[in-house]
Amino acid sequence: MDQDPHLEAFCGFFNNLDKSCTEELYRFYTSDVVFIDPLHRIEGTEALERYFASLYENVTACRFRFHERQRLGDTAFATWTLHLTHPRLAKGREIQVEGCSRLRFAADGSGKVACHRDYFDVGALLYERLPLLGGVIRQLKRRFG
Repeated sequence: MDQDPHLEAFCGFFNNLDKSCTEELYRFYTSDVVFIDPLHRIEGTEALERYFASLYENVTACRFRFHERQRLGDTAFATWTLHLTHPRLAKGREIQVEGCSRLRFAADGSGKVACHRDYFDVGALLYERLPLLGGVIRQLKRRFG
């Protein structure tokens, strides 16, 4: 299957996303984009830029390694591994979290994303990494998992 240039450009952008390039979101998202992850729902590129800027403010390092990618019509899916280093998570060590993004591209052929929804285990990213709560969450996962 041929690679979709818009999907590949989008994945390439996320591979390099950091606090210095959040203003480039306008190249990849429609102005009325809807972004959803397990913790937030953001509408519009201005709000999304503020969200990403605040997310990356204290991040030491962040990159995505993309795996399978597929696009059919205006809908695409991409699986990924997030590699994140943050001073307040896991004592500043890199953590890895698997996830998947569902993208809906604008129907106008611009190649911009109109809806972006991320699916990942928020406990593995955040809750399990917190000093007191982390131990409880990990214990519950072992017991019921």
